[in-house]
Amino acid sequence: MATVVDNFNKLHTDVQVCWNNVGQGDAEYTKVQTAISAGKGLPDVVMLESDHLSSYSIQGGLADISQYGANDVKKNFSAGAWADVTQGDAVYGIPVDGGPMALIYRTDVFTKYGITTPPTTWVEYAADAAKVKAAGGPVFGDLASNVPSMIMALQIQKGAQPFQIDKSDPKKLTIKLDDQASKDVLDYWAGLVKTNVVGVKDQFTTDYISGVVNGDYATYVSAAWAPGYLSGAGVGTGASSGVWAVAPLPQWNASNPVSVNWGGSSFAVTSQSANKQLATTVAKGLYADADSLADGWKNQVIFPLNTSVLSSQEFIDNKSAFFSGQTANKDVYIPAETAYKGAVYSPITVYYYAQLTAAIAKINQGQISGSDAATQLQKDIVTYAQGQGFTVTQ
Repeated sequence: MATVVDNFNKLHTDVQVCWNNVGQGDAEYTKVQTAISAGKGLPDVVMLESDHLSSYSIQGGLADISQYGANDVKKNFSAGAWADVTQGDAVYGIPVDGGPMALIYRTDVFTKYGITTPPTTWVEYAADAAKVKAAGGPVFGDLASNVPSMIMALQIQKGAQPFQIDKSDPKKLTIKLDDQASKDVLDYWAGLVKTNVVGVKDQFTTDYISGVVNGDYATYVSAAWAPGYLSGAGVGTGASSGVWAVAPLPQWNASNPVSVNWGGSSFAVTSQSANKQLATTVAKGLYADADSLADGWKNQVIFPLNTSVLSSQEFIDNKSAFFSGQTANKDVYIPAETAYKGAVYSPITVYYYAQLTAAIAKINQGQISGSDAATQLQKDIVTYAQGQGFTVTQ
């Protein structure tokens, strides 16, 4: 971020940026929520994961920057990326990076157990998992309770619409967490857990990474940021070098492929900013110049959403070192991002993710079926939303 801020400041005489790293994930969101509740303490601009924008905009913590020229840069992003930062005509963020999902796999494991092509459907994924397990191989993947956003993305891929927000009244909320698509996805993964063909360890831990390095997992259902994360954690070096490839995400319906997203961030202007016009200039300008965009995908290893990068031949033809020279952007990630249509995220994201995490943990422990978990989740989230003042339609 220091490089990006320096680049911005060099290009602007009207406004200068001072930045502060307050952490990421729950550490950041706790501080943001505290400042919103207190009515003070927020910066002018804050970097947030796009799936959290609704949670803070509904509380009045974020400014609608459509009135400050945000739509001037709409053309720089795909329809899906822009949909993720908007609610109706309101704009609550400027996209930075995204997480079009894909399937990372180990070529050595696939070769050893006779899998000649990566699975293109989830039915094939389950069959390949059973084949590898029967031959004494490693688990095929992992159902981690600490990545609820990944499961939600797969439910959306199946056709679920967990949340719908009334554009004319954001306090009117439709919640459908127990529809058939949501149940089917949880039942699918519960079945893989029950037959021991996937693991249940939390991701982003030392133990999990050790397993990835040691070949304990044949695949990693992930997003475009994963190669950077894995490389930074030491995966792809030593014994685990030269064995990684990436393929499109398996589909629930091969005749109707759906691209989904996991992760990604945006710059939002807070309602506490004293000069929202200048703050919007900052939100639009950070990660917008050529040097910053190049630094993002070359050095920070994020997947940029600015179409000037996505359409550049250098980015398209880039041969990924992690994937042994595979043109992963061209083969997988750019098509996935282009096809992504956006999603509606919960205005109670933190609570929803916490409850989904708990539900997945119960599934992994054999305490509840996937369908029953979805039913219970629906009851819990509806009750909570109503307690927060939402008018809920089920």
